Amino acid sequence: ALRVQLLGSGAILGETLAAADLLRQDFGVAADVWSVTSYSELGRDGQEAERWSRLHPLEDRRRGYAETVLADSEGPVVAATDYMKTVAEQIRPLMQDRRYVTLGTDGFGRSDTRTALRAYFEVDRHHIALAALKALADDGLMPRDCAADAIARYGIDPEAVSAARP
Repeated sequence: ALRVQLLGSGAILGETLAAADLLRQDFGVAADVWSVTSYSELGRDGQEAERWSRLHPLEDRRRGYAETVLADSEGPVVAATDYMKTVAEQIRPLMQDRRYVTLGTDGFGRSDTRTALRAYFEVDRHHIALAALKALADDGLMPRDCAADAIARYGIDPEAVSAARP
């Protein structure tokens, strides 16, 4: 069975859980959901482990917490946050050789509801699920048309103006 790792923080955690349900129900993809309380702390922890390893070259390499807990997991990682993407990018070096996709609220936007705002910034359940499907396709684990199906199924406009370039 196909599997992805979904990381969500703060208010986006609920959207991440909903994305996991969509992936399972609509595409048969299993998802492990991880609650990230601080991408910044995970990043600092990883940097500290890297520093320790550099200063102790005769010892086994030390791993940061994020790398340790995800080490035995399968599939690409999609990290979603209601902050800028750079916040979730802090742990990219800890992912080693696995695909790591970040979604965040880059740019400026105005919406009448949180639901509309999350859709505008592409950090809602539909975009999280789409990012996971596209990552699986990019890894050669599923056909690309599954991602195209998700775009149609969830009413995502692929020609919408990016929030990063309003």
